[in-house]
Amino acid sequence: MVSERGLQVLRAIVQDYVDTREPVGSKAIVERHAFGVSAATIRNDMAMLEDEELITAPHTSSGRVPTDKGYRVFVDHLAELRPLSTAQRSAITSFLNESTDLDDLLARTVRSLTQLTGQVAIVQYPSFAKATVTHVELVQLGGGRMLVIVVTDTGRVSQRITFVRDEFDDADLARIRAEIGTLLVGRHVRGGLQRIAERLESPAPSPVPHLRALDEIIKVVAEELEEFRQDRLVMAGSATLARREADFRSIYPLLEAIEEQVTLLRLMNEMVADEHGLAASIGRENEPFGLTEASIVAGDYDAPGSRARVGLLGPTRMDYSTNLTAVRAVARYLTRMLEEDESSR
Repeated sequence: MVSERGLQVLRAIVQDYVDTREPVGSKAIVERHAFGVSAATIRNDMAMLEDEELITAPHTSSGRVPTDKGYRVFVDHLAELRPLSTAQRSAITSFLNESTDLDDLLARTVRSLTQLTGQVAIVQYPSFAKATVTHVELVQLGGGRMLVIVVTDTGRVSQRITFVRDEFDDADLARIRAEIGTLLVGRHVRGGLQRIAERLESPAPSPVPHLRALDEIIKVVAEELEEFRQDRLVMAGSATLARREADFRSIYPLLEAIEEQVTLLRLMNEMVADEHGLAASIGRENEPFGLTEASIVAGDYDAPGSRARVGLLGPTRMDYSTNLTAVRAVARYLTRMLEEDESSR
């Protein structure tokens, strides 16, 4: 059982180690923190923390560093997170308010987070399986190319160029658009995919003369709708992290993890959030995902009909307090902006 002062000593060791990247000794704690006790007393507290496997000596020096278990106790005993400064809040709000659509909003979200924290920022796309398709547009670009646009009531917009071989006059293009609209518009993404599958398996008589082209366009729309209901990530900050960390070996597993979006998605989805919607997975807690030298902190945000997460990936020696504060703030901004966008429709 760790005493209250022992927890304060652990907090001091974590904070100093994050700031200095050097093992922390009792003399440094006495000099930097107002405990009002001698260095000998602090050494006794540190010995008890070491017995609890919360800190360890990396080599023969007198300094100690937190263990993964120590970081976990530190995070679990964090006091109320301090809010971002007014300048930080204003910078995030103004930057995110300039977004033009969901894709741009999430891209700006990760850029904002990594600038704020220096860590790799991650945001999940919400799943739009329950979104309703509101519009399908087709635009001929010449040379057999066609731009296929699909819009949902959540504001998600898909744009994709496909080759259809043929060129259509306005009347044929309108008939193709109307037939696809009959399949999809007003239906949930999941229901629209079912209608497309039925249409391709048992094609009904079509008023469209270019039936092969119609089937090709329908298949493209189906692929885009599949994207709407699949989890995926947007990330930023790997270069920032590499510049911040002097020891490349310590961040190499993190940079590898960035290439494994499926692994990160699984980890993000399995993290258990607290009553504030915040979660942290630290060091060896990530062993099933091959990320024993990394930590992730994340916060839940709400989108229409869905919930997803925004988070930060970094070394276990990260500033958990600041990072959790930043994640919480950005998650709240995302929720608010998506709710406002939904209410304006």
